[in-house]
Amino acid sequence: MSVYRIALAGNPNTGKSTLFNLLTGLRQHTGNWPGKTVIRAEGEFTHNDTEYTIVDLPGTYSLYSNSVDEEVARDYIIFDKPDVTLVVLDATSLERNMNLALQVMEMTDHVVVCLNLMDEAQKKGIKINSEMISKKLGTPVVKVSARNKTGIKELLDIVHEMAKGNVPTNPYRMTYSDDIEAKIEELAPKVRQMIGDEFPVRWISLRLLDGDERILNSLNTYLQKKKKRKGGFNNVSIKATI
Repeated sequence: MSVYRIALAGNPNTGKSTLFNLLTGLRQHTGNWPGKTVIRAEGEFTHNDTEYTIVDLPGTYSLYSNSVDEEVARDYIIFDKPDVTLVVLDATSLERNMNLALQVMEMTDHVVVCLNLMDEAQKKGIKINSEMISKKLGTPVVKVSARNKTGIKELLDIVHEMAKGNVPTNPYRMTYSDDIEAKIEELAPKVRQMIGDEFPVRWISLRLLDGDERILNSLNTYLQKKKKRKGGFNNVSIKATI
C-alpha cells in the first residue's frame, strides 16, 4: 500500500485544524519540531485504499521566515517535499488569505487550494466561482466545510490523484518589476550552480534578494545532513548580497 505525505498550510483561524482532526481522528500525535519549541501535529488516514500521512503546519500569514512558525512551515515544504501541499483558505476572506497560497505556489507545483468555511460564506451571501479561481491559479480549487463535513470526498479525491501524479498543474507565479525580474534572471543561474534543481531556484533567488539570511542557514543545514548521508554536496556559500 502506497503512503503519501500531505502538508496542511494556512492562515490562523481558517479551520485548518478542524480539517486535520476530521481527517485523522484518533490517528494523530504531537511533539515538537526538531530543535524548535513549535508544536508538530501529525496524523494518518486512508482514502481510496491509500495511506496518507498529514502534517498540520503552524498557522502563518506568510512564509518569509519572519518568525519560527513561518520558518518551520517553509522548511517543511522546501526540504521534506510533501506529495501535496493543501492550502486552506477562509472562504469569507479570500483577499487576506490568498497571499499565503501565492507564496506556496512559488515553492511547489503540487498544490491544492481548499476553500474552507463555505457554510459561513453562504450565510454572508458570498458566492465563489471555484472553477474560475482554479483556472487563474493553475491548480485545483475545492470548496469545503470541514465543520459540516461537506466537500471532503471531492477534496480527498483531488489530493489522491495529485499525489499519484495524475493532476497536471501550472501554478500562478508573481511577476515583479522589470528591475527585480532582471536581478532574478542574473542570480538564478548562480543559485542553480550551487544547489542544482532540487529546490525552487526562482523562489530562493527572491529570498536572497530580500536579504533572507535564514534560508541560507536552512540550506546549509539540509545539505550538510544530506552530505553525511549520501556524500557529494558542498557547503552552500551563496551570499544574500549577491
